[in-house]
Amino acid sequence: MLAQFCPERLDRYFEPFLGSGALFFHLVQSRPRFEAVLSDSNYELINVYLQVRDRTAELVELLQEHQQNYYAGRERYYYSVRDLEPTSGVERAARMIFLNRTCYNGLFRVNRSGRFNVPHGTYERPTICNRDALFSAAGVLARDGVRITHASYTQTTRSCAKGDVVYFDPPYLPLTKTANFVDYTRESFGWHDHVELAGEFVRLHDLGCAVILSNSDTRKIRDLYGDFTIKTARVERLINCNASRRTGQRELMILSSSPNAVVRARKKKKDVCRARLAAPATTAAVQAIRF
Repeated sequence: MLAQFCPERLDRYFEPFLGSGALFFHLVQSRPRFEAVLSDSNYELINVYLQVRDRTAELVELLQEHQQNYYAGRERYYYSVRDLEPTSGVERAARMIFLNRTCYNGLFRVNRSGRFNVPHGTYERPTICNRDALFSAAGVLARDGVRITHASYTQTTRSCAKGDVVYFDPPYLPLTKTANFVDYTRESFGWHDHVELAGEFVRLHDLGCAVILSNSDTRKIRDLYGDFTIKTARVERLINCNASRRTGQRELMILSSSPNAVVRARKKKKDVCRARLAAPATTAAVQAIRF
């Protein structure tokens, strides 16, 4: 659904909260070639992308070994791998993909020390190594004009210019006080971070970029981006061990292309600054790197 809000012709595309890169991989299939800057503050995630691109065959071999050992040892093997601290980049990438495929509902969470702490999942025969999908993803990531970097979103968007397309998919604002159990990095992404991100959204809009942002459907987010076009979509969230209780949730898509935004964006920027002071398409490639 997000792709429909991107122009048919892309020159440069930025995705500073990369995650699974689902929109990027979809755009690669549906748009002519374009430059892309893909980044994330999570070093382990960026390392996975770099190893998929640069050392695909070695990564496949390690994942095949993990898959064989997991089918033999199941939970015991899972926790032994979770406790490991590999030193090489390709081994760390294999460990992360393995844990993502075998942990509870594919959740990625770390504690304050930066250690992955998700318990073992209950899948019967998870596909830990999808060889064809990994090589497919590697081919896309190795294209000319695709840059992968470990950076914060503010570092990434410094080089944005008029006409660029930017997609923000940050850690979502929790729907309830007890829902915030997913720490993507050791530094949590709190309300003040969302306020600062809104300020960057406005700056990029003023610069002439086409900006898209996804987040949870909450009153706070609606108010924060009230000057812009807000669309809703119903998605299924898988964070429930009982499949019958996985209900669709509404998410917001914020678009900078609002007729009111140009007139009121300057005011929004001032409001965001005041608030900051007051407040603390599924492809084979996405299936290969699923976070």
